[in-house]
Amino acid sequence: MTKVRNKISKNHYEEILCAGFGGQGIMFMGKLLAQAGLIAGRQVTWMPSYGAEVRGGTAYSMTKISKEEIASPVVTAPDILIVMNGPSFIKYEPRLKEDGILISNKTLIGDLPKKKDKTSINIPMTEMALKLGDIRCANMIAVGALMKSAKILSIKVILDALKLMLKGKEDLFLKNKKALEKGYKIP
Repeated sequence: MTKVRNKISKNHYEEILCAGFGGQGIMFMGKLLAQAGLIAGRQVTWMPSYGAEVRGGTAYSMTKISKEEIASPVVTAPDILIVMNGPSFIKYEPRLKEDGILISNKTLIGDLPKKKDKTSINIPMTEMALKLGDIRCANMIAVGALMKSAKILSIKVILDALKLMLKGKEDLFLKNKKALEKGYKIP
């Protein structure tokens, strides 16, 4: 990791794009970030986009978190990009703003070239999730790493949102909590 950003972007909001293939929890990540933003008293938008095939096809979600009103939910040049597979990296990395944060899944993407104008956090999310006992938790490792590196929301707020979204699913909440905490310790 080259640096840690601890501020809201120049536009007074954060634009976050999460991308991968169907089944990696891309929509859940974006929705979780939006829910956490609401809990923190921020303005939020969340917009999902599914490929032709949901499970296994391409998927991305766009989330904006702001202290001010948001005019449009569309994210064209994200401040933060989370990519969970190679095709998503190839497609969306060129859109990442200068001084942006890239969080990528090293297990499925491999090593990345260093870029001076971006913060890169390349971690083996899928491998780590398997070691935790559930491959579906790779997305929460990414969210944990994001919370540590960007400081846009507290880990407590993210956990509150996760608990709300997984109400009545205590086992699933505990697995995801563990993955979030693991990701938070990485960068």
